[in-house]
Amino acid sequence: MNLHEYQGKALLKKFGVAVPEGVIAFSPDEAFEAAKKINKLTGSEIWAVKAQIHAGGRGKGGGIKIAKSIDEVMTFSDAILHMNLVTPQTSSEGKPVRKVLIEQNIYYDGPAETLEYYMSILLNRASGRNMIMYSPRGGMDIEKVAEETPEEIFTEEIDPKVGLLGFQARRIAFNFGLSGKAFTEMVKFVTSLYKAYIGVDATLFEINPVIKAADDKVFAADAKVVIDNNALFRHPDILELRDFTEEDPIEVEASRYNLSYVKLTGNVGCMVNGAGLAMATMDIIKQSGGAPANFLDVGGAADSKRVEEAFRIILKDPNVSAILVNIFGGIVRCDSVAQGVVDAYKRIGEIKIPIIVRLQGTNAKEGKQIIDESGLEVHSAIALAEAAEKVKEVLS
Repeated sequence: MNLHEYQGKALLKKFGVAVPEGVIAFSPDEAFEAAKKINKLTGSEIWAVKAQIHAGGRGKGGGIKIAKSIDEVMTFSDAILHMNLVTPQTSSEGKPVRKVLIEQNIYYDGPAETLEYYMSILLNRASGRNMIMYSPRGGMDIEKVAEETPEEIFTEEIDPKVGLLGFQARRIAFNFGLSGKAFTEMVKFVTSLYKAYIGVDATLFEINPVIKAADDKVFAADAKVVIDNNALFRHPDILELRDFTEEDPIEVEASRYNLSYVKLTGNVGCMVNGAGLAMATMDIIKQSGGAPANFLDVGGAADSKRVEEAFRIILKDPNVSAILVNIFGGIVRCDSVAQGVVDAYKRIGEIKIPIIVRLQGTNAKEGKQIIDESGLEVHSAIALAEAAEKVKEVLS
């Protein structure tokens, strides 16, 4: 589950990670009050006005502005709140901005230089260990750094048995070339950040940039936080932070029926039980000359009601010109799924696009018989190659 920047920073702050003072605003008037509150708390007379959407690269699209007066806070907030923000991570239509984060200025004057670093925490799937990736080239796309100066990307892998050790946090600060108070602050920052990562069951923390301010304090100037969906039952407070307006409405509807659905751009709808089989099914569709319109895993309990809802969700996509149902009967029996397909077909009404149903496993032959004798415009198959050939036929 993705979080907004302001939500991620609120979680980090609970674990002792230093973040700028910030207040969320839904209108220019609220932004005005937020700026006054921040000024009272910090004395800052410069503010960052930051669009809150689930996408990176906001600054490149004009979604982040620096206001040097409260009047500018209101002007920038009004402009950003009325825009569809287009970034390298959104579609060409962009995303509507519904709220802005007003933050204190952390690029203030002081005895030392203000420096920017990159830091992220994620799972290294090759080693099965969490990894801190960091670079002194903060504020840049990490992909560009990896391409141009790979020697400036460092990693620190953490043994899950013992967690982050003190010497590892100190090594990060050493590699940033820090000393004195800045060194101590960075060690504290890294330690708290990793504690937060473990504490909220995150799959990704990306802080770009980490700021070493002019007084040697260290801040998370930005925060991309992704939480493991499978761990949300342990964090009902975090689950409440889910912003449905940032998600595809069809994907939100699918989640209500415990369906794993991801919309794609193709023309063949997929309904499958099991993520691995779903991936293989999408490959089959490509080999047959089509393109998958979605990833949809109905899970092991593919009863008639769930099958019906899956059909309804797939049919909401106007690009779908055929549907391939690919079920392996292990826990679930193929005849039960076949009956579910027939019942769903009848309840939904006339479906004007071809449907191919491939059943394999427990009671596959009985399931095929149910489909064949239903009198519906449904093409049945048992072998995967047979299903692929039928997809090719209906698309030609």
